[in-house]
Amino acid sequence: MAHTPQTILDELKKGVFRPLYFLQGEEPFFIDEIVNYIEENALQPSERSFNQLLMYGKDNTIGNVMIQARRFPMMAQHQVVIVREAQDMADLNRGDGQELLIKYAQNPVPSTILVFAHKYKKLDGRKELPKILDKKATLVNSEKIPDYKLNEWISGYLKSQKFNANAGAIQLLADHIGNDLSRIANELEKLKISLPEGSELTKEVIHEKIGISKEFNAFEFQNALAARNLAKSIQIAQYFVANPKASNIIPNMALLFGFFVKVLLLHSNSHANDDELVRILGLRSTFVLKDYKIAKSRFNKQQTLHIIHQIRLSDGYAKGIDSGDRDTEAIYKDLILQIVRC
Repeated sequence: MAHTPQTILDELKKGVFRPLYFLQGEEPFFIDEIVNYIEENALQPSERSFNQLLMYGKDNTIGNVMIQARRFPMMAQHQVVIVREAQDMADLNRGDGQELLIKYAQNPVPSTILVFAHKYKKLDGRKELPKILDKKATLVNSEKIPDYKLNEWISGYLKSQKFNANAGAIQLLADHIGNDLSRIANELEKLKISLPEGSELTKEVIHEKIGISKEFNAFEFQNALAARNLAKSIQIAQYFVANPKASNIIPNMALLFGFFVKVLLLHSNSHANDDELVRILGLRSTFVLKDYKIAKSRFNKQQTLHIIHQIRLSDGYAKGIDSGDRDTEAIYKDLILQIVRC
């Protein structure tokens, strides 16, 4: 049985470090938490120069990682090898790469702490590798927090950061940031700079310090749909309907169409590296590629094609083509359900 992120964090905080971690799943926040804790605590600061190595998936193969993992530490009990963005490793889903990792997992070097951070998706559970990792290594599944548990998670996280908050403040964070745990954590980190420990967070404090606006934009709508967040998607659509001058449906459809066409291009160019993908998608940098990759992990190629078709239909309805008695609100709601539930 795979471990939960909290179980492993609790174990790490007791000073227990295992030789091989494979962290995988849709929620990157918990993966980053574990990686960051190991990076900052597994070794003494004086030991890190020679014994801590950070590798990136797109620049390395399993073979490269194995070479580093089999080194011995210098003047320390352990060495730490961290592979960030492991999902981008070219050979991780190939037989040769998986065989190398299986062989290592069955007999890991005890003086090495090897960590794979495999974000946004899991290994194919039908193959042998995840089964071996579950038995012989420390396999951690990082699941998304369901929307109905988001307020509870925010409340617990606030307490862990020494903040008090009433229900209204928690709901405000949930409504306006949504199920983006990394962003919630980043915003609260800002509050820690400006507020003393133990401060009471109210809706007024959050509006003032974080700058949450009651207005929504088309990019937030796009992100809510890409996250399959039904409640937030409908909330934003209702704002658009009530404020047509602030956000018109026709350019919103064009934005959504362009976004999911790029997601489709990702599916069709799955073997390209990040630099090639930036060129193919016509993006400015690899930084903005992340949002498209997240959407690709949540919608397969057929679902993406279905969504593009539905957006084209909705765009036609918005322009009066075969729209029947559909008004703007109905067009938005029908499209949201087609995307979120496809």
